Amino acid sequence: MDDDLAALDRRVCACRACPRLVAWREEVARVKRASFADWEYWGRPVPGFGPPDARVAVIGLAPAAHGGNRTGRMFTGDRSGDVLYAALHRVGLASQPASTHRGDGLELYGVRVTAPVHCAPPANRPTPLERDTCRTWLVQELTLLRPTLRSVVVLGAFGWQAALPALSAAGWTVPRPRPAFGHGARVRLEPAVPGAAPLEVLGCFHVSQRNVFTGRLTPEMLREVLAAAATAAGL
Repeated sequence: MDDDLAALDRRVCACRACPRLVAWREEVARVKRASFADWEYWGRPVPGFGPPDARVAVIGLAPAAHGGNRTGRMFTGDRSGDVLYAALHRVGLASQPASTHRGDGLELYGVRVTAPVHCAPPANRPTPLERDTCRTWLVQELTLLRPTLRSVVVLGAFGWQAALPALSAAGWTVPRPRPAFGHGARVRLEPAVPGAAPLEVLGCFHVSQRNVFTGRLTPEMLREVLAAAATAAGL
């Protein structure tokens, strides 16, 4: 177990555990999208982003092929990130409403953004095996955040299915049967190990283009969940 998040992030960036994901992320980085032809793509696993003493965690799905896989930062450089960071800024959890690249000056206040799968997957669909292989990184990240973490926002059903077992392994008791995902779902997890505190876990529809364009998830709905998580965390 790494003793700090910076060390963990370095190890995440060097992971080559899933052959399909390694091949895809590197192919995308080589071929590129025409509109980003002058970019040097990241093309590696994307680590979490945010302070090591975060009180809120936001857990998504995986980096986008031409978003995080290009920029090297979670939810950065794509439309999903535009929606997420605009909402975080509106509720006072981010220094600016846009995220374009790693050196753009964006800071998160008390929030760590991460994902259960750290490599961009083909068609945005990791396999269950890839999800389970990558879980070790999420477990370690949540364990390191455990002293300060008080709430978690999970974006989408895939993230929910991945996050609950990781939270259990990181030191919280997950009820059985496991709570079902839904937008606005909320469950309180009690600590199972010393050094943990009760944790509020909130479900939110994913900030995917489809959900946003169809109105299934509106900016107001997203802000409401993020504000509830911030309140639960004492921010």
